[in-house]
Amino acid sequence: MITETKTRKLENGITVVEISGRLNLGNSLLGIESGIRRLIEAGARKLIVDLSAVNYIDSSGIGMLVACAGQLEQSSGRMRIAGASGAVAKAFDTVHMERITPLDSTVEQALAGFA
Repeated sequence: MITETKTRKLENGITVVEISGRLNLGNSLLGIESGIRRLIEAGARKLIVDLSAVNYIDSSGIGMLVACAGQLEQSSGRMRIAGASGAVAKAFDTVHMERITPLDSTVEQALAGFA
């Protein structure tokens, strides 16, 4: 499955990055990470990563999300992850991802978390 991303900026200063496919070691992961880092460097301070269309994540994918959350925090920003389910939610549970960044069931809940 091809990994794809879509980015949209909302009026309230929140950026949503929608990822679909697999988040695992490889070139697409590096591209996604550099894209998120560019958003942060361009001034994004409230970021929602929507993983509702991601069906697999490995330790590199988790590491990329942790690194991006750390960079955002150093830039006085916040990141929330929305829509993780199935194997992705199980992986996050295993590594206690909620200690790094809030996990929301939907993008709508993540938006409310920024309010």
